[in-house]
Amino acid sequence: MIVRVSCFLLCLVGLPQGETKQAIPQQIAGSWTVLRELPTKAISCWSKEDVKKLLGTKILYSDKIFRWDKTTIENPSVGVRTVTAEQFHDENSGIGRRGVEITLQDLGIHADSIVEIEIKHTPAHLFDETSEIPGDDVIVKDATTIIFPVCNTYFEAKRVRND
Repeated sequence: MIVRVSCFLLCLVGLPQGETKQAIPQQIAGSWTVLRELPTKAISCWSKEDVKKLLGTKILYSDKIFRWDKTTIENPSVGVRTVTAEQFHDENSGIGRRGVEITLQDLGIHADSIVEIEIKHTPAHLFDETSEIPGDDVIVKDATTIIFPVCNTYFEAKRVRND
């Protein structure tokens, strides 16, 4: 099963229709290290210097906390919904002539749908360009690899051994 964890403006207004509230899923429980930026055609608000700041940082998911680097959300609230590959494309691609297409296949995922899990939090303001916390929007590619966007830049993280 592929799992996507995300936080949009919905973080402050509640769960969308069809979404259920639950705990952090076991597929992502544990520690992760951010290893690289994934090459996509997505238009990002981040520079290469911003990207470098995330590389090597740690993410932790548990039933008690969600942590990126030194930022911790205690007792995270999580919502779950299923998203088709077409919905993913429509929700993550630009509109108009300058819009850039982004698909699950661009991220190396060949599935018809994913489960989206949103970790809810107040806007973090860790970076000038976004209120996201790295790792609040994650797609689980496999048991040892997750993918997450920040400011429309996609990153890959690997599970830390001995979790």
